[in-house]
Amino acid sequence: MTLAKLGIGASALAIAFSTPALAQIKIGATLAETGPAAFLGEPEAKTLKMLVDDLNAKGGINGEKIELVIYDDGGDPNKARTFATRLIEEDEVDAVIGGTSTGATMAMVPLFQDAEIPFVSLAGAVVIIDPVKEYVFKTPHTDRMACEKIFKDITDRGLAKVGLISGTDGFGKSMREQCLDVAKDAGVEIVADETYGPNDADMTPQLTNIANTAGIEAVVNPGFGQGPAVVTRNFQQLGLTLPFYQSHGVASQSFIELAGKAAEGVRLPATALLIPDQMAEDDPQRGPVNDYISSYKKAYGEAPSTFGGYAYDAFNLVKGAIEAKGSYEPSAIRDGLEATSGYAGVTGVYTMSPDDHLGLDLAAFRMLEIRDGKFVPVK
Repeated sequence: MTLAKLGIGASALAIAFSTPALAQIKIGATLAETGPAAFLGEPEAKTLKMLVDDLNAKGGINGEKIELVIYDDGGDPNKARTFATRLIEEDEVDAVIGGTSTGATMAMVPLFQDAEIPFVSLAGAVVIIDPVKEYVFKTPHTDRMACEKIFKDITDRGLAKVGLISGTDGFGKSMREQCLDVAKDAGVEIVADETYGPNDADMTPQLTNIANTAGIEAVVNPGFGQGPAVVTRNFQQLGLTLPFYQSHGVASQSFIELAGKAAEGVRLPATALLIPDQMAEDDPQRGPVNDYISSYKKAYGEAPSTFGGYAYDAFNLVKGAIEAKGSYEPSAIRDGLEATSGYAGVTGVYTMSPDDHLGLDLAAFRMLEIRDGKFVPVK
């Protein structure tokens, strides 16, 4: 940020710099710390707070401290939009990290675009960055990539006829559309297509319809939150033995705890964060993954989640952009993010460009299976 934007003279500048506690860089966040998506948003918020505290203790970025302005939108798009307006107009932030859910993210995108403030989303839908929006980026793999990864595993198993049971939330709806779109090219035929609402407590009727579909060979559940755990329990209660896939929207130990023994055998695309002890020695993500786990455990006494990892990468991408450009002007941060090349994070190795505001490919996804209550790589 320039001195002109700060609106301070030389004497005031000297006073500001003589006050170590005064934050110079303002990073905003609006996350679902409470509500149905809290198991996603809470670790995201904890991660950001941990990183800001740690970095400020080390002197900040290029010698300037960071102020984290964070709001809890509960996953509500209307609240997210209200907080986005506040971050822009009242808090005057330099960059924003957040949008736990796709719905909350998309409610905020137009505001940050108009205000020309770089926004790094932590949500999954491909619509966030496709088409490319000048000031919008994201760190999780897209739902389209998840469909492609899942379908490849299905066809590698010699299967082709798939049933979908999708959540009607923003993420579930978007991933369903992406799976329908890529199915033919992936060599998959969608032979059943069911949906459920975010507050539904029993998906047995939809699963029964899928099970009764002639030729069905595998089931895929696009969704996030608690719904997929209900679907998984209902799947077991019906005695279904078809190969069953979840999305990266449930890639955490919390899903296993919610689904219980029914999670056994479920496959899903996920990040290396879930298998830190099963990574190759020369894996470029091994260092970042284990550093994050160690820091989070030290700060909070528990292991981090995949979703906290999205926030970890988002913060470090913003930090790297500021360091690279030597400025925290929003436009400079935006340019720095777009120029990211080879950043090895906990979610994957990011290389962005004017045509790609995600910067990940399918290699960043690991196909995992739940065995004995743990995630293991699919061989």
